[in-house]
Amino acid sequence: MLREELGAERDRLGEVKLRLDDKTSRLDSERLARADAQPLLAQAAADHDQLAMLVDQLKARVSEFEESFAASLRRRRRLSAAEREDFIERARLAARRPRTEREVREEADRMLRSAGWSVQNPGSVNLWAGYGVAVREMATATGPADYLLYVDRKLTGVIEVKREGTILSPVERQSARYAKGLTADQKLQAWKLPLPFRYETTAVETHFTNDLDPRPRAREVFWFHRPETLARWMREADADSEMPTLRSRLRRNLPPVADPRLRPAQRDAVEGLEGSLGYDHQRALIQMATGAGKTYAAVTASYRLLKHARAERILFLVDRNNLGKQAHSEFTGYVTPDDGRKFGELYNIQRLTGADMLASSKVVISTVQRLYAILCGAPVPGPDVDDPAYDRYDDTDEVIEVGYNPKVPPETFDLIIVDECHRSIYGRWRAVLEYFDVYLAGLTATPVKQTFGFFHQNLVSEYTYQQAVADNVNVDFEVYRIRTKQTDQGDTIEAGTVVPRRDRRTQRQRYEELDDDFSYAGTQVGHSVISVGQLKLVFQTFRDRLFTEIFPPRPGQPDRRYVPKTLIYARDDNHAEEIVKMAREVFGEGNDFAQKITYSAQNPDKLLAAFRNSPELRIAVTVDLIATGTDVKPLECVFFLRDVKSWSYFEQMKGRGARTLDPAELHAVTPDAVVKDRFVIVDAVGVTDSLRIDATPMAEHTERQISLKKLLDKAGP
Repeated sequence: MLREELGAERDRLGEVKLRLDDKTSRLDSERLARADAQPLLAQAAADHDQLAMLVDQLKARVSEFEESFAASLRRRRRLSAAEREDFIERARLAARRPRTEREVREEADRMLRSAGWSVQNPGSVNLWAGYGVAVREMATATGPADYLLYVDRKLTGVIEVKREGTILSPVERQSARYAKGLTADQKLQAWKLPLPFRYETTAVETHFTNDLDPRPRAREVFWFHRPETLARWMREADADSEMPTLRSRLRRNLPPVADPRLRPAQRDAVEGLEGSLGYDHQRALIQMATGAGKTYAAVTASYRLLKHARAERILFLVDRNNLGKQAHSEFTGYVTPDDGRKFGELYNIQRLTGADMLASSKVVISTVQRLYAILCGAPVPGPDVDDPAYDRYDDTDEVIEVGYNPKVPPETFDLIIVDECHRSIYGRWRAVLEYFDVYLAGLTATPVKQTFGFFHQNLVSEYTYQQAVADNVNVDFEVYRIRTKQTDQGDTIEAGTVVPRRDRRTQRQRYEELDDDFSYAGTQVGHSVISVGQLKLVFQTFRDRLFTEIFPPRPGQPDRRYVPKTLIYARDDNHAEEIVKMAREVFGEGNDFAQKITYSAQNPDKLLAAFRNSPELRIAVTVDLIATGTDVKPLECVFFLRDVKSWSYFEQMKGRGARTLDPAELHAVTPDAVVKDRFVIVDAVGVTDSLRIDATPMAEHTERQISLKKLLDKAGP
């Protein structure tokens, strides 16, 4: 009995042991499984966070694109009735078949009449009907000419018409044959033999040759010249048979450049341009570093062309209207090197307005937008009105087209000088330049491929920033980088946070509570997002390190306490407003210490003059108004609170700080500054980190560390 009970207990213990062993093995398995799952769960959580961050970034990008698209829609204006009709007409022309020769002749009639010619038939010729008379299908000794041209009752030219699509170069021989093969009566009527003024046209393309030129060469023109223009050329030829045309005077009548005031680079630019004009190259490009005196060289060349080549009129195109004021002052105040009188005393200089161009004007100054408006017959504000609509290049995505304007015919100018204009002038806006029958000269510190292409690769002079620094024409720079988390990585504002939202148009601010987390990228800071804390941190860093790291003490020089003249680039007008407020607050200064100089500012010219000359105004904040061409020589600090995508635009902005000036002039506006031998780029957004941007100073090493070969390489050839 006892034995049976012991056996039963033994069996029960065995079962318990089996169950315990089984539970132990299951627990071990669970522990192993958990150990294996833990890293997978951690990876999944990390992937989830990364995907959430990516989604937030994509949402921010979408929001940015939507805002940009909405802004572009707001900028796009409705077409006027005339523009709509013009669009329909161009579409109709694109869809039609090429014109026949008869249809081209009908269009040529219209072109001639719009240019001031009286178009007549051979059986009813009345040379007294107008100053210029064009007679159709006139018989000559060598065949019928499509048109013979009379100016002041003298036979002066011929036009040959061909069907649309005809290559015109071979037709030049035909028009030349008619110009020579005149009847006896026609020879008696001719001003000169052979007839000097010859045209070939398909009404889409028109070629012109002046046989009085030293090497007559056909060139494409937008329209037929007006009879008054041919009459002026005839008077010039009668007065000087040795050099009857502008091209002959450009080739043979320009004396050597001997002005001792010109720097070598400026003399090279003037001589290079004149050499190009002498060879009848239609386009020439001058590359000269910012601050090296491009405008002075252009004024010198203009004076020589007006005096010695007897050019009729020169157009000086500037990038922005405020630069037109600066250019007008340089032209007016230029002292001529021969008799000592000022340019403005000898020649009339006009800034283009909505009024008619003065016949006495020898130099006209304008932006391409104002010139385009004049060609279109649109109203133009006065020259002292800085309207951003007449400075912007991005108001339209379409290529600009122009039509003939008899008040501003293509022969209005002999030379157009394009001073540091936006690159789109050679793309989207190029039709405005190509409307004119002129020589084109470009001045730039930062040519891009579009610039070289437009000027036919004809670089007549080159003077780089490195050469300018080596010649003490410009000063070198240093880069001081300020990094913040928001601009480097962006940030997230949690749901439930009450944030201020400002209307860009009314400036009205209201508060709203975020329903969802709001994530923004670093590129949005200052644009769709203004972080007051980030902006304050940047300015506090700038203030605290200004005289210890950015402008550290120098042996033998007094400690500085005046904030160096600082130009800050903002994203837009609203951003500029916030920057001005923060600068005043952080430095504990009043209104005169920091000012916004943008198109919306009242009297930006007065503010700019104060920034140049007043010791009180230390910080100027701008968007684009002082980005190109504007001289502020006492400037010692260029501060970027906006990104810049274009290398050439960055170079222009950077170049505002490169000007040299006399120590006494610097001391007058910054009393504790001794000499300007450098300027500092303060970068708070990473613009100098971009591979597109060259922000490497020449002085990367001390003189002991850099070899002579590397120093010469830096200085350039």
